[in-house]
Parts: sequence; structure tokens; C-alpha cells
Amino acid sequence: MVFPDAGGVLANLTHYGNMRQDLQSALIVCTRRIGDVLLATPVARSLKAAIPNLLIDMLVFEGTQEPVTGNPDIHRVWSIAERPAIGSHLALLCSLWRRYDVALSVLAGDRPTFHAWVAGRYCVGTLLPDKKSWWKRRLLNHWIPFDNLHTHTVAMNLRLLTPLGIAPLGTPVVSWTDEDARSVHALFPDIRSAQPYAVLHVSPKFAYKTWTVEGWVALGRWLVDRGLIVAVTGVESAEQSYCDQIIRGLPKAVDLIGRVTLPTLGYLLSQAALYVGTDTAVSHMGAAIGVPSVVLFGPSNPVKWGPWPKDFPSDAQSPWRKQGSQRQGNVLLLQGEGECVPCLAEGCDHHVNSLSDCLQRLSVHRVIQAADTMLQERGSNVVVPISS
Repeated sequence: MVFPDAGGVLANLTHYGNMRQDLQSALIVCTRRIGDVLLATPVARSLKAAIPNLLIDMLVFEGTQEPVTGNPDIHRVWSIAERPAIGSHLALLCSLWRRYDVALSVLAGDRPTFHAWVAGRYCVGTLLPDKKSWWKRRLLNHWIPFDNLHTHTVAMNLRLLTPLGIAPLGTPVVSWTDEDARSVHALFPDIRSAQPYAVLHVSPKFAYKTWTVEGWVALGRWLVDRGLIVAVTGVESAEQSYCDQIIRGLPKAVDLIGRVTLPTLGYLLSQAALYVGTDTAVSHMGAAIGVPSVVLFGPSNPVKWGPWPKDFPSDAQSPWRKQGSQRQGNVLLLQGEGECVPCLAEGCDHHVNSLSDCLQRLSVHRVIQAADTMLQERGSNVVVPISS
């Protein structure tokens, strides 16, 4: 839906040719988690491809900047605390006030919509089509109905470009620097060898997305037996014993848990023969880079959150169906066990620190078969293990 343009600079956005001449600056508002920030990068890439001289900034939560550190499409990253002090919030609002020709909010919440209105002389956002959002609709010049079930987050974000007449480019952008590459070489000298390696991202931020210690150890040993080096990454967890048990079970593995930044991890993934992980931002990175990836999904909705494969069609509603293990491009999405999958809950006890039975019951045999499929296509000399 469209509302009158009060900004003046963009008097008529329906005239796409005029729009491209007038637009000089844009802000993308994505104040949520790290994965959300990464999945907003196709918006910046699409804008930059259409208008090369456009200055594009982002507003994100403090602690979620890493996915866009070094991103060539992003000029500046503003950050705000999740619960900012009044003084610092007012200072930010003053700095952002009508600073941009256009502001786009990829989130339907109150604060991101408000921040887009503050920052942009023309504002576009996603909103729930309900009565409670009436006041937010009055802040936006154009809004897109938010679909939380049937449309992938990347596709949902790219719909914001429609009123601007910008062609969508769907693959998330993963960036790293030469310094990130040197950091990986220092931590993992064998990366220079001809021996292929696999990256296992074993500990996501939230417990409900974890697989079993026994599963990771068995998978890692299988990969080592087939001649691959195994690099283990993950978030340093409050449940440190979980990570410690995995490392103890894989004495030949390269332990990188808590030792690499996301940009550094991007370089590590770019050279890997295989990636295996759960529903995390790192899995989105592997998919976008093009590394053969096996991604373990439990209660999360793959239609909305499944990793977007490299070069998947940008006009697709989603690469994934809601139910069933499936393959798209360089990504094999392996769904957990149970008729309730995906339940969309954050763990069986409905909080982020609870476990998900569907992932706890996911057999190592299924994961090894999936890994073997991806490795064979890459040309690695790997044999399917005997069924157990």
C-alpha cells in the first residue's frame, strides 16, 4: 500500500528512472539477530547493483555487526543497544533524523518501523496486516504485508525493493579481508595443504538448535577416517562441557571454537570441502558462499529460515518446503525426526535453552549419508559406511 510522499526528494517513486537519478543515500534497518542481519545483505547488494553511487548504511543491534563488517556494499553501520538508555537513544535519533533519501525496515516491529520513519524522507517497511499496525502504516510511504510462514526471509526482504523499481539479487553477501585469511592461516596452518577439510559448526547460540555430542563425534571420526581434516567451530557456550566433550572425542580435530570471528569464518568456509551445522547464521554463510553444506533442522520452519543456496533464483518465494529432508543446489537440508516437525517452538520446553527431541533423535547414519552425498559430488574419495 502507498501513502503520499512527504519528503520532496522522491516526489514520485513510481517513475523508476527519476528515482534512480534522485536517490543518493539509503538506510536499511535490521535490529534483530546476527542471522537476520546477514539475510538483509541481498537488499544492499540489489540497491548497489542498480545504483552504484548510492551510499548505503545499516542500523543493527550492538553485537550483530559482524556479518556486515567489510561488506563492500555498506558504507556505515550504526548500532543501538537492545534496551538503550534514553540519552543514547535520543542522540541516535537526532543523528538519523531525515538523514537518508530512503529508509527500509526489513522487520515488522514497532521500533524498526519508527527508526525507518525517523531516518528516511521516504520510508518502506514490512508490516503485519492487522488492526494493531494502523499507526505504523501511517509512518510508512509504502508497506509490504509481512508473511511469517510461507515466504523466506530473503524473499520477504527483497519485496521492499518493488516500490523502488529495483531488481532483486538473492544470495546473501559474505565478506572477509586479507587479515581474516591470515588469521585463519595462523590458527590452522594445514589449510595450505592439499588435504581437504570439513568444517563442523557444533555449538549454535541457542541450545534448542543443538545436535548430540555423540553424533558430532561419530561424524568427525568418519570424516577423519576418509582422509579429511576436521575443523570444529562454534559459539563458546555456558554449557562449555558440551563443546569440551566433542573436542575430547575428536583429538585430531582443529579446535576453533570461540577463536574465529564471522568474517574469519567466512574465509575458512570458502576453502572447505564440506560444511555441517544446524540452524545458525554460519549455515547461511556456508550456503551463500557455495560450500557443499549439510544443515540439520529441527523445530525451525525451513520455508522461512532454511539457508538460501548460492545463486538460487532471486524471484523465488522460498527454496524450501515446510516438511521433509530436501536438496537445493549446494545445500542438503536434513530435517529431524518426529511427526511434529517443524513445530516452530524454541525447544520442547518452549524456551531457547531447552533441547529439541527432533534433533536429539536425529541419527548419525542419516547425517553421514548426507555428508557422503555432498562429498562425492565434489569429487572427494569417500565411501558410504555400512548401515547400522
